[in-house]
Amino acid sequence: MGTHDHGTHDVAAPGVADPVCGMTVNPATALSHQYQGTDYFFCGESCRKKFTSDPQQYLKPFVKPGTPAATGAIYTCPMHPEVEQIGPGSCPKCGMALEPKTLSLADDSHDPERVSMQRRFWVSAPLALIVRALTMSGLLPALDIAARVGHGVADAVQLALATPVVLWGGWPFLKRGWQSLVNRSLNMFTLIALGVGTAYGFSIFALLFPELLPASFRMANGMPPLYFEAAAVITALVLLGQVLELRARSQTSGAIRALLQLAPKTAHRVDAAGIESDADLATVVVGERLWVRPGEKIPVDADVIEGSSHVDESMLTGEPNPVRKGTGDAVTGGTLNGTGTLVIKAKHVGADTVLAQIVSMVSAAQRSRAPVQRLADQVAGWFVPVVVAIAVLAAVGWAVWGPAPALAHALVVAVSVLIIACPCALGLATPMSIMVGVGRGAHEGVLIKDAAALERMEKVDTIVVDKTGTLTEGKPTLQAVIPADGSSEDTLLRLAAATESASEHPLARAIVDGATTRKLTIPHAEQFSSDSGLGVWAQVEGQRVLVGNAALMQREGIDANALIARADEYRTQGHTVVFVAADGKALGLLGIADAVKPTTAEAVAAIQARGIKLVMLTGDETRTAQAVAARLGIDEVLANVMPADKAAAIERLKK
Repeated sequence: MGTHDHGTHDVAAPGVADPVCGMTVNPATALSHQYQGTDYFFCGESCRKKFTSDPQQYLKPFVKPGTPAATGAIYTCPMHPEVEQIGPGSCPKCGMALEPKTLSLADDSHDPERVSMQRRFWVSAPLALIVRALTMSGLLPALDIAARVGHGVADAVQLALATPVVLWGGWPFLKRGWQSLVNRSLNMFTLIALGVGTAYGFSIFALLFPELLPASFRMANGMPPLYFEAAAVITALVLLGQVLELRARSQTSGAIRALLQLAPKTAHRVDAAGIESDADLATVVVGERLWVRPGEKIPVDADVIEGSSHVDESMLTGEPNPVRKGTGDAVTGGTLNGTGTLVIKAKHVGADTVLAQIVSMVSAAQRSRAPVQRLADQVAGWFVPVVVAIAVLAAVGWAVWGPAPALAHALVVAVSVLIIACPCALGLATPMSIMVGVGRGAHEGVLIKDAAALERMEKVDTIVVDKTGTLTEGKPTLQAVIPADGSSEDTLLRLAAATESASEHPLARAIVDGATTRKLTIPHAEQFSSDSGLGVWAQVEGQRVLVGNAALMQREGIDANALIARADEYRTQGHTVVFVAADGKALGLLGIADAVKPTTAEAVAAIQARGIKLVMLTGDETRTAQAVAARLGIDEVLANVMPADKAAAIERLKK
């Protein structure tokens, strides 16, 4: 056998666990290997080979599947996506902490590196401020703390306070700087480590062995200068920068976590006897029967085998109206079940679901590199050595031609060049902007293919937008109540809402919500009945109330001719029109529409003001789409386009 797929093996129970992957296998049919007198069984040849190469590695207590240790989670560097390794660590090129290549539901928002940097900053900042105050007080004779307590005591206090800041608070930077030298990959941490290390190291030497320094290092008082303050303050400032950067990085993963949260963590498994039991979503396999209760999210991609319901697929399609699902229909993991109950058969699970593939695409887009990053990398490769060379030349120049004490000034100049020229922005600006841009886009429902696509947006002259959920709210709401002669708005809406209160149709929900918003009392309905092609009817307050289309009115012999023209008028504005009648008499019309978002008109105007053309591409019928476009000032509309045909429509626009 070659490589194996844990989701496709047929195994029998009872069985034993494969020591490599943890899968349950049947000892009678599985591959085996004997080690130290014990037989071990495997799901495939790949696992057996791994075990025989290093048995002790797999004889440790088995780690729960789904954790990084069990899955061999791949970690990568946000600045250097080509750096990958199994498990967490730091990047050999830039020293940044590696991040998981793909987040999972098992991950939480806890970021150990950010917590560590925050702790180091909050401890280091007060100590650095005290050292700063102690040093700067010497510029004001009336406040000179060192003169009052003695220079020896003041210098010892500086050493005591700066040491934990540099050696503990700044340890990550010193370590990364050393790694950059060992790996011959100079970066910003190289300059930070050189600058801080030089200032701190010289200060200790000058404090302990001042007599060994030449006269050109000594100040007017005969003592060499100390730079504990510079080392401590620089460390605290760099820590602050790291905290802000890590906070921004953690926010980018929030979009992916929000996508992951669309899928429930558990599923209701139904066995052959029809007995239900809760199961972790990660344990669900293809072919299992699952029960979905009203209001719950669909756990995996599946086919409906029992029941019927309306399913809200707006997270996938953007369409506001829930779709009726019955036996044989496909449902997608992460979509929201309505008021019905479904029994589904798992079709795609784990990484094979549509939602998982969307998450994978967003993750890959955040790690992708824009063309401009190659230029930044090339510049960074030369930048650090050039800065070090300039620091050395500046130090030599001040040592030869500078004022006394020449060597002291030379050291200050060299450290200043190293620290100030640190290319933090060069190394971080582009990848951080891509991470934040892609992450923010995903949070707003915009999936960006990769960093190159994000960069090309600057050259875009035409934007194609969907209607539902993009320009509009994404759900039907009651927009108009049009009573017939002799009726009132409140009576019309009360009776319609009472009749529709027993229906789960999204238009019915819009009518009931509209009555509730107007604070109307909705009476009780009896003898409710419906026809999916016509509408609904029921007994309300002793009257037989009908709510539906014109065909229902015609079938029941109700004269609604006076309302036909008004209905057509509202349809041209993009409304779905519902007729209402009671006891054989037409009461009026209800106009239901997907309302335009309050911010849409302003956004459309802003885009068009930049000279960018807007095209509406929607699956909605032409009249509704054109009504919305006319209201927003969008000139070009492509309506009645099926999802599968939208890519072809985009290609036609490109040409």
